[in-house]
Amino acid sequence: METAGYIALSRQSSLLREMQVIANNIANANTTGFRQEGMIFSEYLSEGDRLDSVSMAAGRIHKTSFAQGELEPTGSAYDLAIEGEGFFLVGTPNGERLTRAGAFSPSAEGLLVTPDGNPVLDGGGAPIFVPPDATDLAIAQDGTLSTGGRPIGQIGVVRPVDELAMVREGSQLFDATAGFEPVDNPRVMQGFTEASNVDTVLQLARMVEVQRAYELGQSFSEREDERIRDAIKAFMK
Repeated sequence: METAGYIALSRQSSLLREMQVIANNIANANTTGFRQEGMIFSEYLSEGDRLDSVSMAAGRIHKTSFAQGELEPTGSAYDLAIEGEGFFLVGTPNGERLTRAGAFSPSAEGLLVTPDGNPVLDGGGAPIFVPPDATDLAIAQDGTLSTGGRPIGQIGVVRPVDELAMVREGSQLFDATAGFEPVDNPRVMQGFTEASNVDTVLQLARMVEVQRAYELGQSFSEREDERIRDAIKAFMK
């Protein structure tokens, strides 16, 4: 393959990755607490001196948007949303994870859990127990749970030390690989969930742009292939 072919191939593979990111965003447009992703493109040079080096494109870095999603009222005492910065702290089989999805419910054991059954944790990493007779459960903006006028626990609201070091797991969880710390003045809203922050219109528009760019690159590769074939035929005569 000639240099032009390698350059075109690197561009096509990067566009394909971005199309996959866009498709995932659109598929999760209605997923509670989902954070939209984007693709960061970079340029790199193949090995060689300055005269014969080749510049290629690479799209390997996913950039997550942490913009606030719309708060949607649900009326459920166990549904929670965070207004402003912060994440809920939950426990998973792989360790503590962060999420903005606050559609919680009590388990059969009385623990506050996510739809996947992962326990919601307090600031110290302990599961939160909700008494079965807590018919008047109230949750303050700082995450403190109370029933009958007495506190029974406080939901952990934390922020990552380094947002760029966050690793996405599935559609709603993040692994804060650089660690996390408590949010000083969290704003937890009871009876709400946070919608996905995906801008569907912009994502569809970008999908069209990427598709056209991919088709243009494909057309270039086909023309380049024809040029090489013609050159070989002319040489063989």
